[in-house]
Parts: sequence; C-alpha cells; structure tokens
Amino acid sequence: GYSGGKELNPTYRSIKDHTEAVLIEFDPSTISYEDILLEWSRMHTPTYTRKCQYRSAIWHLDDEQQSTAKQVLTGMKAASRGDQIYSDLEPATRFYRAEEYHQNFMQKQARGRHY
Repeated sequence: GYSGGKELNPTYRSIKDHTEAVLIEFDPSTISYEDILLEWSRMHTPTYTRKCQYRSAIWHLDDEQQSTAKQVLTGMKAASRGDQIYSDLEPATRFYRAEEYHQNFMQKQARGRHY
C-alpha cells in the first residue's frame, strides 16, 4: 500500500508524496513490535538514499512505538560500520491499500517458478 503523504487516494501511477508501505497487524502477545522491527532491519539495507516512493521508513502509532523504533535504528547505526542509515521515523498517517495487482505480489511472481 501507500503511506506517509498528504495527497488523497494515491495509486502506483500517481503516488506523488507517498511511500510504498506494508501495514502489519499483529498480536503483541504473540510477537513484539521490537521483534517485528528487528526482522525488518535484517531484511533490507537502508544505507543509501532513495526517492520518496521507495524510501525506508517506520511509522509509529504512539510514544512507546516511537521509542522502540529509535532504539532499533540506533542499533542499526551501530552495526552499520559507519555507513549512514537513511530510515525515516514518523507518526503514522493514513494507509491506502495498493491496487489488487500489487496484493500478494511475491506469490504472483513465483507462479510457475520452482525455487
């Protein structure tokens, strides 16, 4: 989906000031917010700048999530061996669901392929 911008109803073709994003709904009795962020931090390398559509960002819902995200980003900076970390930390904004052809994208790409 898309988040982080002010324009209404973004689409892939008219994303404007939004960033491609994933909305994660989770049960904190099963997995912590920190564990989700730690997994996120292992899945990508935010050591170079990207245009707004593809930037690295964390959107937090409250002060506790903001504090946790700051701790994770501090850990990423410490582990980066001096590389600049380009990940924004911002209050959550409205999330817009992406077009249907973007849903389950990896599954759709993998059809017919054997890994």
